[in-house]
Amino acid sequence: MSRPALEVADIFRQHGPAFRTTHALSPEQRRVMRAIEACRTSVLGGHLDQCDACGFQRVSYNSCRNRHCPKCQSLAKARWLEARLADLLPVPYFHVVFTLPEQLASVALQNKRVVYNILFSAVAETLRTLAADPKHLGAEIGFLAVLHTWGQTLVHHPHLHCVVPGGGLALDGSHWRSCHKGFFLSVNVLARLFRRLFLQALARAHEKGKLTFHGTSACLAEPLAFNRLLKSLRAREWWVYAKRPFGGPEQVLAYLGRYTHRVAISNHRLLACAEGNVTFSWRDYARGNQQRPMTLAADEFIRRFLLHVLPRGFQRLRQFGLLANRRRRAKLALCRNLLGGAAGHTVTNQPLPNDYQTLYETLTGQSLQQCPACRTGTLKLTEYLAPLSVLNFAPQCHSMLVAETWAIDSS
Repeated sequence: MSRPALEVADIFRQHGPAFRTTHALSPEQRRVMRAIEACRTSVLGGHLDQCDACGFQRVSYNSCRNRHCPKCQSLAKARWLEARLADLLPVPYFHVVFTLPEQLASVALQNKRVVYNILFSAVAETLRTLAADPKHLGAEIGFLAVLHTWGQTLVHHPHLHCVVPGGGLALDGSHWRSCHKGFFLSVNVLARLFRRLFLQALARAHEKGKLTFHGTSACLAEPLAFNRLLKSLRAREWWVYAKRPFGGPEQVLAYLGRYTHRVAISNHRLLACAEGNVTFSWRDYARGNQQRPMTLAADEFIRRFLLHVLPRGFQRLRQFGLLANRRRRAKLALCRNLLGGAAGHTVTNQPLPNDYQTLYETLTGQSLQQCPACRTGTLKLTEYLAPLSVLNFAPQCHSMLVAETWAIDSS
């Protein structure tokens, strides 16, 4: 894949300084902006390669490795997906999406850590409770949940994508219980239990003073106003969507590769940055998934991008039930044993190489060591280039090179 002509980093470098002077930013938002601006530049240092045949030289600058950076996800994604291969079972998998109502967007935005944690907990309890109910499945399930906070136009739109196997371990551990073909659980039942559990947890958080409000939402600090909001949310239907099951583990991996390490917008969606405006493409789901351009003022584009910066240390990919870390190995071994006679798909687990150069070649078919000038020589490391400044970037300074990921970044 060719390197995009325009990157989020270019927009930040051009319009970021003015944006910082006119907007109140959190420390994490400032850290993300600095990291993206410095990524693959001399600020982070790098190294010099030289061809042993023709003398061609190439400078490669280090990556910031920030999880919000559009350029720094591909190799991390590849290694994460490799680790997930061992968790896949030979059964169909379902994709279930839980979305928060629009009325809660401002509450979530001002209380990211609290509300996003409630979202994960409510979704996990919903899926596990209904799956364990004998009227539905009567089994213990395991699943992966990925938090996304954006829509196609970068507005704040918190939702969880869940990948759930089509069945689970019988509650007595004696056998595997499969879902009905092509059907996991009723989305209406899922939505109503999810709504009740989420609102109960949100009410408890408000009672304990864990929520803060400012601006136009400041009135929600008062119990009466907050209770009115809860009442209105209980009266409406919440949105849960279940897609048709995946055909097998290969399709699950393809799906996970698209969703797990995605950031708010990829560089390849950016079309132009001129006259103080940014134009990018977006998918209009209401009109047959048509690709359409959208133009925003540069300040508004940056503001929307920064809406999706997560609290420091917050985990946006979590595993539950059978996939919980403390018992995953034993539980999955039991499930595989019980599924031994079941028909299903398998994925051959070919370990990825440890060094980034071989990994890059494995993923793209392109060699980082072959000289791009003469095509016969080999690039050899000749010199390390010290960072221009490590004062603000030390936590992200890792020896990951510019050639590592930009050509394969499609998240």
